[in-house]
Amino acid sequence: MHTPRVAIVGAGLGGLAAALALARKGVRADIYEQAPELGEVGVGLHLGSNGSRILQSWGLSEPLAEAAVRPAALEVRDWNSGRTLSRQPMGDAWEEHFGAPFYTVHRRDLHRLLAEQLPPGRLHLNHQVTGFHHEADGGRGDGGVRLTFAGGETAHADVLVGADGVHSVVRRAVAGPETPVFSGTSAYRGLVPTSGLDGLPCDTILIWPGPASRLLGYPVRGGRFLTFVAIVAAPGRRGESWSHTVHPEEVRAAFADWAPEARKILAAAGEVGCWVLYDRAPLPSWGSGRVTLLGDAAHPMLPHHGQGASQALEDAVVLAHCLSRAFTTHPGDGAYLGTHAHPGSERHRQITAALSRYESIRRPHAARVQAASRDGGSQRLTPAEHRDSNGAVRSLVEDVSWIQRYDVRNDLNGTADRKVDHDVF
Repeated sequence: MHTPRVAIVGAGLGGLAAALALARKGVRADIYEQAPELGEVGVGLHLGSNGSRILQSWGLSEPLAEAAVRPAALEVRDWNSGRTLSRQPMGDAWEEHFGAPFYTVHRRDLHRLLAEQLPPGRLHLNHQVTGFHHEADGGRGDGGVRLTFAGGETAHADVLVGADGVHSVVRRAVAGPETPVFSGTSAYRGLVPTSGLDGLPCDTILIWPGPASRLLGYPVRGGRFLTFVAIVAAPGRRGESWSHTVHPEEVRAAFADWAPEARKILAAAGEVGCWVLYDRAPLPSWGSGRVTLLGDAAHPMLPHHGQGASQALEDAVVLAHCLSRAFTTHPGDGAYLGTHAHPGSERHRQITAALSRYESIRRPHAARVQAASRDGGSQRLTPAEHRDSNGAVRSLVEDVSWIQRYDVRNDLNGTADRKVDHDVF
């Protein structure tokens, strides 16, 4: 008897989340990662309530709470004087309002947490995908996708999921050449120990909105470190990269006349990355046949709503639900399609219909978040002399409320098949 198998390209947060979600539904998923070692670059990230509720449902509440920080508040400070302009409680209040905690977490810590949950033998390192093609269905439901790798090896899967990030090989094959949408800004980012930041709280998200730039800081790793993100008008297009580094003096010079606490953070920076901010226009389709996309490969977005990880988790849940239904429905019973064609061809239709259903559920919401990220988040905050600070922060929270409150189970319960598991996670 044929055992269904899903191939996932990319072992980032989205790829790991997809493999775990599928495993929880009894579907085998193999991850193919081009790097020789499992790891994740970057600094901190935000995990919204919409994402943390998924990890909680997977039984990861305790290790997540140990690895991450649940910020007590968000503070907006004057870019020049450093005076606190507004303080928005988070912590318990946020969790009660949105039904799950909001966390700030180092990307590597979240990556490691997910990787530790993988079933043995599912991760294949040093496997760079160079191409793939659909194989013919022999009338037995054995059609699928054949992957080829740089070393000459091949692999077969019933479904291929491109979770290989903004520079996705799978996306290029699906969507063709694209022109990235330049935001006009760059983000400097780094990590500094909080032990040298006397006077700054270790449990608070801090924002200094300036006339043309802004600085954000938030705690990770139990508050022992602070991630900073400094958004500036782009000094020049360096191309898209998460790993381009600059001399720390470059970012210090850009904020030389800012408040002492802001300068103190940047003075403590050792390695500073520079990320020129691009995104992509939403795709009209995420795939074809037995190929689909997930996470940044499907909907790369600017970081201003802090939703990259959470959106990938939502993708993973819906994909796993839809595929598990297709793989466990017996060909010929018409449960999904209302047809009684040859079992092989019907199985193929069940799989492709499941991927279409996944896309129809996820693409509209992800596109909405993607569009909102272009002009939302801390960009809404302007210097104190131009705004009512308390009103601006309230507006910022309202701006993200619909995203934080979103529960992917509600969209699954609205699907046409009406056969949603009680525990869709």
